[in-house]
Amino acid sequence: MQRTVFSPLGAARPVAPKASTDCPPKALPSPDVGCIVSVPKDTSTMIHCIGIGPGDPDYLTLKGHRLISEADVVAGFDAVVDIIRPFIKPSAEIITMGYKDQPAQLAKVADRHAKARSCVVVFMGDLHFSGFQLLERVEHACGHSVPAVPGISSAQLMAEATRTCFDETTFLTFHRRGDIEPFKAHLASLLKQGRNAIIIPRPWDFMPHHIAAWLLENSVNPDLVLEVAENLSRRDARWTGTLATCPDHFSDMCIMLIRGGPAFPSQIDFTK
Repeated sequence: MQRTVFSPLGAARPVAPKASTDCPPKALPSPDVGCIVSVPKDTSTMIHCIGIGPGDPDYLTLKGHRLISEADVVAGFDAVVDIIRPFIKPSAEIITMGYKDQPAQLAKVADRHAKARSCVVVFMGDLHFSGFQLLERVEHACGHSVPAVPGISSAQLMAEATRTCFDETTFLTFHRRGDIEPFKAHLASLLKQGRNAIIIPRPWDFMPHHIAAWLLENSVNPDLVLEVAENLSRRDARWTGTLATCPDHFSDMCIMLIRGGPAFPSQIDFTK
């Protein structure tokens, strides 16, 4: 008799039954290890990474709210923690961090987690849209995979605000450390193919006007429609123009949509 096992990468595959002792209870198996990992049921001994949404607490999920309010330790960047601070219980320890002290502060979180304290690390938006590098840092500090709770991304709000279908759109974030040249080339390529792009800029050196200028230098149509929104959850400001007319006054709380071509028809027949 066979059973199905889901690997950490999400691939399902049949394996022969094995004794539960094949894997240590806390081991993180590779996708090729044919065993079921024992996951503690008591969430007070666990750690979670939580996407808190785009900045408005109304977009925080119920599961995220529950885990934050029950946590003994809450960690994250200062600005992110401030958004969910009203939901943190008075007895909880708060560990804030910046880019420079991330390793040291996450080591503190890992230490609390190892002592069986309930911990959460909070991320802006949804961590798989633009927080994956921090997620990797958390897992590196803890030495094992960490469960993630999805959040609502500003990319989703941008799609809603601009009535843009994601099946006609590619999401790209430049808000990352390291080489962004491959992502820039990918952006130019998909726009030339007629796809839309929702983009999170890189605040320190690749903002909307930099992105527009780079695309123009690489033969992307200057007349493509460009929309930029700031503090989208509060609907603070929104600009519409073209790549050729993009200004340089946007804050680091902005997100972009570039329309690569006309929308596909909906194919709905309202006569039926």
